[in-house]
Amino acid sequence: MKTLVLYKSISGFTKTYAEWISEKLGADCKKIDEIRKLPLQHYDTVIFGGSLHAAGINGYKQFRKYVPSIGPGKIVIFAVGASPAKEGITDEIKAANLTTHAERSIPIFYLRGGFDYSKLNTSNKILMKLLKWKLQLKKERSPDEKGMLAAYDKAVDATDPEAVLPLFRYVQELQTSER
Repeated sequence: MKTLVLYKSISGFTKTYAEWISEKLGADCKKIDEIRKLPLQHYDTVIFGGSLHAAGINGYKQFRKYVPSIGPGKIVIFAVGASPAKEGITDEIKAANLTTHAERSIPIFYLRGGFDYSKLNTSNKILMKLLKWKLQLKKERSPDEKGMLAAYDKAVDATDPEAVLPLFRYVQELQTSER
C-alpha cells in the first residue's frame, strides 16, 4: 500500500508530526505546496496535516481542491494545535473545515504541538501579538490562556511521537480492509 503524507507547517510542529507519521508508515512525505506535481492517483492513502489557526486547518483550502480526485475512504487528516486536547475538539475542527458531505466522512486526529513565537513569520507575529494583548486585557484567564501567555516568553514543545499511534493504527486498519 502506497501512502502519502502532506503537510503545511509554520513553526515546525506539524512538520515533525508529518515526518514521524511517514516514518512509521513508510510513506512519502511532502509539503502541501508540492501537491500539483504529485501523482495522487498512485497513492492508496493520503494523509494531510496542518496547524490550527482559530479552528481553521492551515493549508486545508489548498488541499480541499484535491479531495474529490483522491476519493472517499482514502484521506485522513491531522490537525496540530498548541492547546491540550479537549472533549469534542475533532468535532469542532471538522465543523469549521469539512463543509461538504464528502468531506464530513474524513477522519480527523488532533495532535498537540506547541508554540514558538520566534519561528513565526511577520504576519503571524502581528496576529499573535494582537492575541497576546487581548489575553492580557482579560481580568480572568483560563489555564490555557495563562499557558499561552507564558509561551510568548518561553517556547513550548508538547509534540510526542506516541501521539501519532492512534492515527497510525487507523491507517493500518484502513489499508488492511482495502486488501
